[in-house]
Amino acid sequence: MKYYYVCIECGSSYDISRDLMVCPRCSQKQEACEPLRGVLEVGIEGEFDKDFDIFDLLPVEKEYFPPIPVGGTPLWAPFNLRKKTGFSNLYIKDDSLNPTGSLKDRASFLVAAFAVREKIKDVVVASTGNAASSMAGIGAAAGLNIRIFIPAAAPRAKRVQSLQYGAEVVAVDGNYDRAYDLSMEYTKIHGGLSRNTAYNPLTIEGKKTAALEIFKQLSGAPDFMFIPTGDGVILGGVYKGFKDLMSAGLIDRIPTIYAVQARGSSAISRALEEGSFNKSYHSKTVADSIAVDIPRNGYFAIKYIKKYSGRCVEVEDMEIIRAQKELASTTGLFAEPAASASLAGFLKVKDEIPQDSKVVLLVTGSGLKDIETAIKGVI
Repeated sequence: MKYYYVCIECGSSYDISRDLMVCPRCSQKQEACEPLRGVLEVGIEGEFDKDFDIFDLLPVEKEYFPPIPVGGTPLWAPFNLRKKTGFSNLYIKDDSLNPTGSLKDRASFLVAAFAVREKIKDVVVASTGNAASSMAGIGAAAGLNIRIFIPAAAPRAKRVQSLQYGAEVVAVDGNYDRAYDLSMEYTKIHGGLSRNTAYNPLTIEGKKTAALEIFKQLSGAPDFMFIPTGDGVILGGVYKGFKDLMSAGLIDRIPTIYAVQARGSSAISRALEEGSFNKSYHSKTVADSIAVDIPRNGYFAIKYIKKYSGRCVEVEDMEIIRAQKELASTTGLFAEPAASASLAGFLKVKDEIPQDSKVVLLVTGSGLKDIETAIKGVI
């Protein structure tokens, strides 16, 4: 297989390099307070069949990945939820069972492998919490030095996780966007590999493995998927995975994907409606993992939502909290608020979907990451 970078805006191709993160041409158009320009995705040349090894579809050789069991998470049938909703082909893809408790391990796993191959010891990341604890944990397994920038208001459990893994934690007086800016300034001055979501193309590529696993587990693609969406990288990664499968002739269509956004952090949904991103928009939601003012992968997300007839659904914070309790009490799966948004979105639009459809809810993180918000649903 041959791998390379492709700009999602101008289509230019580049060799994969430790020094290349965004398209040199399109990134020149970058303005303040807008999503990243010149986001790169990984192009693949070569054939593969339905029995493919997922590692063979990633641009880093298997030998460089750290010895920690990322991925291979279950796709299971929630009997009680199926009965309650009337959807007999409803599934949960449970990525809370990744080593650090979130889907973000898929991106960190690939970034860590790349760092090992390129003999890079220092990795820097900005995060609302999950990407930070993920890179810290996977980085520990890989023997890397991890420095994270995280809002001081982030759930304490996520900060404690990162510290336990041995990362250097910088608590930022501000939101994710401020943490992102500070992390970028740090790498510009001090060097190191940035794991920042969307900015590092491997974060999108790593997350595509969720789609590849779902294909293997279902022996095909689902009809609908519900994905919690903040910056749009998980959404973009899932689209990328199904796109690779369609290019290989293994599926003939992309699932209808719902980007589920908290009403108080719905920049992508708003941009689809209004035609552009509101540069003065400020997010506010209990679902911290999908709380962003500027969705860094916004242009990528919108491109694929439009191309593959995806949809957006906005849910209120109380709908998210109720869905968190519903998910736990009917399935035994305790998910954090952002992860529970997938169920909240499904419950909101299920009457628009044929009941015999194959539907997958992507659960992206463990409820143990944010106990304080979970308390609101039971007290």
